[in-house]
Amino acid sequence: MNRPWKIWLSFGVSLLIVLTAMGWMSTRALELESEAMLEENVRLSLWRLDSALAPLIIEESSRPYFTYTAFYPAERAYDKMYAALGKGQVLVPSPLLVPTTPNVKLHFQFAPDGTISSPQVPTGNMRDLAETEYTNDKDIGRFAAQLAQLKSKVTRPELLEKTRGEEAPQVFSPTQTYTASPQQQQDVLPLGSNSRELAKRFDNNDKIALQQMMVQNTFNCTIAPASTQVTVGTMKPHWIGDTLLLVRQVRIDQQVYVQGCWLDWQNLRTSLLEEVGDLLPNAELVPALADVPDEDGRGLAALPARLVPGKIPSAVASPVIQLPLLIAWVCVLVAALAVAVLLQGVISLSERRGDFVSAVTHELRTPLTTFQLYTELLKENMVTDEDKRTRYLETLRTESDRLGHMVENVLAYARLENGKPLDRLERVPADALLAQVRERLQNRAERDAARLEVECDLKSPMPHVTADPAIVEQILLNLVDNACKYGRNGSDENVLELHLTRRDDGVVFLVRDHGTGVPPELARRLFRPFMKSATEAAHSAPGVGLGLALSRRLARAMGGDLRLDQNGGDTTCFALYLALASTGET
Repeated sequence: MNRPWKIWLSFGVSLLIVLTAMGWMSTRALELESEAMLEENVRLSLWRLDSALAPLIIEESSRPYFTYTAFYPAERAYDKMYAALGKGQVLVPSPLLVPTTPNVKLHFQFAPDGTISSPQVPTGNMRDLAETEYTNDKDIGRFAAQLAQLKSKVTRPELLEKTRGEEAPQVFSPTQTYTASPQQQQDVLPLGSNSRELAKRFDNNDKIALQQMMVQNTFNCTIAPASTQVTVGTMKPHWIGDTLLLVRQVRIDQQVYVQGCWLDWQNLRTSLLEEVGDLLPNAELVPALADVPDEDGRGLAALPARLVPGKIPSAVASPVIQLPLLIAWVCVLVAALAVAVLLQGVISLSERRGDFVSAVTHELRTPLTTFQLYTELLKENMVTDEDKRTRYLETLRTESDRLGHMVENVLAYARLENGKPLDRLERVPADALLAQVRERLQNRAERDAARLEVECDLKSPMPHVTADPAIVEQILLNLVDNACKYGRNGSDENVLELHLTRRDDGVVFLVRDHGTGVPPELARRLFRPFMKSATEAAHSAPGVGLGLALSRRLARAMGGDLRLDQNGGDTTCFALYLALASTGET
């Protein structure tokens, strides 16, 4: 084949293009799968985060407006909460006096006059009352410090602006009817009584019961009709600088209060990220600014915050797509390897066929020329000497045998190439096999003035082998033929040896000559078919370089082998191994 490098170059460029396209598609597929998995995890994470925030938002939104004072009069909670207190009126502790929500720093309220207060920071008599049972001076001081800090961060007008238009129609009727048990009515004291006595009468269960009854409007007293109307707005989250607040407006007649709670953003963010740690281990929560649109849909519904998902670790990024991609890559590489092997085989076969055609052409030209010349001479009776006529006829017979031997090898090789199995294998004694081929081998040696010495060192009982006697004869004939052509050492007498012996689990036919040996560069390709080019055929003994390759394949087809047993010095030895026949073979 002319210029096979062009074929390899085309194959390499095509393979590079295919691998580049596969690499791009694999990378893109992994990216898309990772993005899809990321979006799915983001969706699940947002659902988890909003679900985790829902109880907090609901709890703060459901608090009655009057719980934003440390103590409040139960019978006036819904109509005249902020009117002046009088003697004998019942006070109930606010549930916000001792908060239990870990993510809320402080509850606060801005009065219409702009003053800020907190149910957790009672003052005056209320503080004395709170310290007796519900809290202590240290906690009040801590909440007071937080209240002062919050006062420096936010103002009432700012919160009014944030909550403008968020009033909800949560209106408390000016007339309400409530029920209370006689025991609960006895458990309240008028304002101004001994605060310690009041505290002693409230055990923990009573406080919980009173708080629940306060929220559920279940006090047993009749409130006289009044003109006061209370409108409570919706509790909404807002950022004031770096402070996160839940705030609402409360309108009592024409007076507007601002109530809410200061959320502990750091603690809340940590707990929320723990909720989604298994989905987004590198996630982060950042404040969402009101003037920045949520284009990617990663804002929380419950809080003004955005989820920054980060990257999913590569080890778990794309489990669904990795296996198909791996299979696709393996298939592409296997296909590329198969094409490369096939291409190499086609190129090699083409080169061998070219060499074979060249060698056969040379091998046929000489005997055909001899046939044509000698037959013309004999036909025209131009050879009158009887001895010369005999030599011419012997030459014609020799060339005919050589051509027949070459054609027989080519046909046998063609049968093996077509995959036709050997169907004449039989169980035969090794010495009988040697006796069957001995005469023809000696005749072939004598034709080249060589002497074949045959030796057998097998002992009884004689081993049997599985072989085709005709094929064994053909293999040994090829070996003797090569020894006759290449095994001369320049001496007058050419001695060849055929030795039958036993090795391991089989018998071996050794064919040895006493020539100069096989050159190392030739020994590496000795068993390749059509190993001779036209140039080599023209400058060597007759033959096309097929005999040894054919002989090895025939030997292996019988379950044996053919090897170069010894090479170098003054000898070359080939070994034909034949397997022993099993006892049950016939």
